[in-house]
Amino acid sequence: MNGTLLEVSGVSVTFDGFRAINNLSFAIGPAELRAIIGPNGAGKTTFMDIVTGKTRPDEGKVVWGDMAQSLLRMSEAQIARIGIGRKFQRPTVFEDQTVTENLVMALRAPRSPFAVLGWRAKPADMDRVQALATEVGLEDALPRKAGELSHGQKQWLEIAMLLAQEPKLLLVDEPAAGMTLAEREHTTRLLVDLAKTRAVVVVEHDMEFVRRLDCRVTVLHEGAVLAEGSLDHVTSNPHVIEVYLGR
Repeated sequence: MNGTLLEVSGVSVTFDGFRAINNLSFAIGPAELRAIIGPNGAGKTTFMDIVTGKTRPDEGKVVWGDMAQSLLRMSEAQIARIGIGRKFQRPTVFEDQTVTENLVMALRAPRSPFAVLGWRAKPADMDRVQALATEVGLEDALPRKAGELSHGQKQWLEIAMLLAQEPKLLLVDEPAAGMTLAEREHTTRLLVDLAKTRAVVVVEHDMEFVRRLDCRVTVLHEGAVLAEGSLDHVTSNPHVIEVYLGR
């Protein structure tokens, strides 16, 4: 694997005769920010479904970490526990609970029924909650109910809840959608900072947001990698212009 955190190799999957992923191969490093772009139907969501165990491919390998573990042999829960977190486009937080309560519920802790019943947050847990809120810019919102937060703040809270699980890879789906300009700028800084200590893969349609991320870009088309490199490199590729940019 040699410096590779996630390797997807020769992966294909077909739904009712439609090949959503077609011999897909690429790799993600252990502390890397990567953007994945492509038109609707390019396979972006299916790729994330495969990595997180929601969808099983027809063929190919998905290998994780230095020990070269096969993700295809793991359940969704096992994949989450080894360090893969996924953030969907729509934030999923407990709106009737405070930011603090959301983060406490997200902390890594024993999950057996008896352990959950007896678990109580310790001072170290509350210190961790404070640190997570500060990391995403919600330190002043800890007492507020999540339902009172802006759309962007809910997105940051969900990211913090994923960070509470100490992931090595974050899959983030269209984080800039519906955000104000200030929220987008904050989200850009947050994702760039997070990628200094873990892998962050951002699936995004907004090319200006991708440009701000200033990272390696993978372009998917018809379930395969069409181009890869800097944003300027891939957007100057004639094939990318033809199938994605439309000009």
